[in-house]
Amino acid sequence: MGAKKIVIIGGGLGAIAASLSAARLGVPSIIVSECSWLGGQVSSQAIPPDEHPWIEMTGCTETYRQFRNGVRAFYRDHYPLNAQSRSAPRLNPGLGNIGPLSHEPFVAGLVIEQMLAPWRSRGLIEVLRGWRIVEAETTGDHTRSVRVRSDDGEEKVLEAEYFLDTTDLGDLVAAAGVEHVIGAESTAETGEPHALPGESDPTDQQAITWAAALRLSPHTENIIDKPGAYDRWRSYQPDFWPGPLLGWDVSDYVTHQPRHRPLFLASSQDGEIHYDLWHARRALAASQMEDGWESDTTIAAWPMMDYWQIPLLGSEEGAGTALAEAREFTLSFIYWMQTEAPRHDGGTGYPELRPHGEVTGTPDGLAMLPYIREGRRIKAEFTVLEQHIGVAARAGLDGAEPFKDSVGVGAYRMDLHPSSSGRNTLDLDTWPFQVPLGALIPQRAENVLAAGKAMGTTHLTNGAYRVHPIEWSVGEAAGALAAFCLSTASAPRQVRSDPRRLEDLRRSLAALGVETEWPSLGALTPERRFGYLPPPR
Repeated sequence: MGAKKIVIIGGGLGAIAASLSAARLGVPSIIVSECSWLGGQVSSQAIPPDEHPWIEMTGCTETYRQFRNGVRAFYRDHYPLNAQSRSAPRLNPGLGNIGPLSHEPFVAGLVIEQMLAPWRSRGLIEVLRGWRIVEAETTGDHTRSVRVRSDDGEEKVLEAEYFLDTTDLGDLVAAAGVEHVIGAESTAETGEPHALPGESDPTDQQAITWAAALRLSPHTENIIDKPGAYDRWRSYQPDFWPGPLLGWDVSDYVTHQPRHRPLFLASSQDGEIHYDLWHARRALAASQMEDGWESDTTIAAWPMMDYWQIPLLGSEEGAGTALAEAREFTLSFIYWMQTEAPRHDGGTGYPELRPHGEVTGTPDGLAMLPYIREGRRIKAEFTVLEQHIGVAARAGLDGAEPFKDSVGVGAYRMDLHPSSSGRNTLDLDTWPFQVPLGALIPQRAENVLAAGKAMGTTHLTNGAYRVHPIEWSVGEAAGALAAFCLSTASAPRQVRSDPRRLEDLRRSLAALGVETEWPSLGALTPERRFGYLPPPR
């Protein structure tokens, strides 16, 4: 295959944004996606967007806003919405209480395809689906090519001038030998108040979640086959959890006190906010459709579904064992809900609960891929620390650290799920923050860029930078940086260190509709742990 200017490894939101920004600047790229669906956490991983409270007004890129608008337009154009919902300027298809735009995963994938279509037609974006990186050919500080393999065993060698890592685990970073960190750092290393008090721990990695789509089919029985490991999971109770994981009681993610989170509330009033599990990530609300729509669709990605027993990186058992167990754990939770769970209206079991594979593109209703919160993080020119964005760590300061090399903005709490070392959740307020260019550039490698979760963050700050609009923003900046370097015969480090080049890049980003500063950092309140509403996640 002929050489491309940019090769993007991974098919998530960072990949979409990177390819779009490069295409808009006239530079062709190729996306190498392990999955047939593009969009990562918003589509193949089935996680509706986690967004900040100002998302409808500011704090995202132009193309991310186009994506959000495209999702709403898709429902208006193709779904039998009732008049009230159709006319709602900020239509929320699922009315999920996790944020203002909850939608079905396959719709996100379709909207992304629409966004890429004109650029694919012009030959500026190419997509390989069902392909993974196998190895990289690197000479000194430059990566020359990558070898990729399809699900059918076919192999290709892709040459390029720039290579972008948008994978969840940092697969390109590993293949290209880019220096990186995994797991949790210590306070001695980073000075972060909430880092590990002793030594760093590479195996201390956040839980993953294998989400599932569910709907209710009244008066039917949809019980799945009993998973082989069900009995193991049925009795499993971590030391820091108030009961078995297969249950409605969870450890509050802030206070760590027991909290009852049933599937449905026993009673509620019309119009009130529902703080049960069903309404948390509901992706389609039947109440917004014309009469005759059978059921809501919800995404099950709840606290008791987190899997942390084996870390994906650096464990003897390996990622394959961890992923297999995470899938079986989600299936076990579904089986428990169908057969043994206490019902809100009395009795046990919800046999009418049906995995909804039509919206996940899978036979069992589970997402195509798990939601992976952290992987390899590059040793970057600049690493974002808790001291740069944390409210408590910046006591007495009004706002996050301003970065002269900012190439994007974001806002989200440092939200850490239980870890594979046995630690409970950690949730820290942050100020609305910026994306520093230095966090995208490795300390040594010249033409590999982080375009997603592999950016230069710590275990703590990764918990803030990992969510949907920020992953998109990081990818968009990386794609624009690679295109800018190609057009100006510059190297990424030169762009960052040269004020004139840096300002030219920032003007290019502004022309693309990328915000690099918040309207007024001091005027915005912190992104507090409760986000939009005061319920737990």
